[in-house]
Amino acid sequence: MITAVVLGLGTGLGLAMLAAYAFPPRLTLAQAFAVLHPPTTGRTIMVRPVIAPDEAGRLASVGRPFVPLLVRLGLPRASVRADLGICGREPARHLAEQAAMALLGLLIPPAFAALVTLGGTPIGWQLPVWASLILAALGMFVPDLALASEAVKRRAELRNAVSAMLDLVVISLAGGAGVEQALRDATDDAEGWAQQALRQAVEAAHLRRRPPWQTLGELGETTGMTALAELSAALSMAGSEGARIKATLSARSAALMTHQLAEAEAAAASATERMVLPLVLLLGGFMIFLMFPAFATILGAF
Repeated sequence: MITAVVLGLGTGLGLAMLAAYAFPPRLTLAQAFAVLHPPTTGRTIMVRPVIAPDEAGRLASVGRPFVPLLVRLGLPRASVRADLGICGREPARHLAEQAAMALLGLLIPPAFAALVTLGGTPIGWQLPVWASLILAALGMFVPDLALASEAVKRRAELRNAVSAMLDLVVISLAGGAGVEQALRDATDDAEGWAQQALRQAVEAAHLRRRPPWQTLGELGETTGMTALAELSAALSMAGSEGARIKATLSARSAALMTHQLAEAEAAAASATERMVLPLVLLLGGFMIFLMFPAFATILGAF
């Protein structure tokens, strides 16, 4: 009974996926206009991809036919989109990689079972089926985990760049420069990708004749950086209401530095805890090595 239910569910799911892929729904008028006029959010950040282009292209080409189906399922999620924005990856390529990894996990157990069966050791169909489902589910989450790990590192780098930019902006404001000029001066010397992203955001505002805090806020929304969103709100208040921006930016710079110091202390404490574990294992092995002859002698006496 359970076998029939599992086979029926698998067949129905496969037919539903084929039908969704073969007969995609028509776009609404709003979606069609969105395709013709895509939003400018996220175009100010230009970073190099984490995966090598050739490797990513081969992996994405396998899963590209399944991208429309994953998009209709609501993928990628909002948090994953923020991670994609800060890592400079395209959502369609990420979904193609997820589909390729899931397909690979789905096909490995049947292929292994076929090889073992041809070698003279038959295996039932239940184990390969369950292994395929588990590996396919894990394959869908592996790209998300790798992306999240890289996004954490990049957010830390962008936070450091924002803190350094704020220090320079405060110095320029103290010298008599305006907010926009201070931002342009603070982002002139861009070395890493984070500094270049901030510089491109400020330059994009200058070319489009928009306030720079708007493009910085868009960059914060794209990358999931709350610090940039708060900075955009503070600069907008200064530009529209004439608030005391110098003291506000100094306070935000101090808050970012405090946050970075807390993160550094937490990372150091975590590294210390990880270093203790090998020492404990080494001590345990040494104690077993010392006490084993005595236990062997006691057990041999009986």
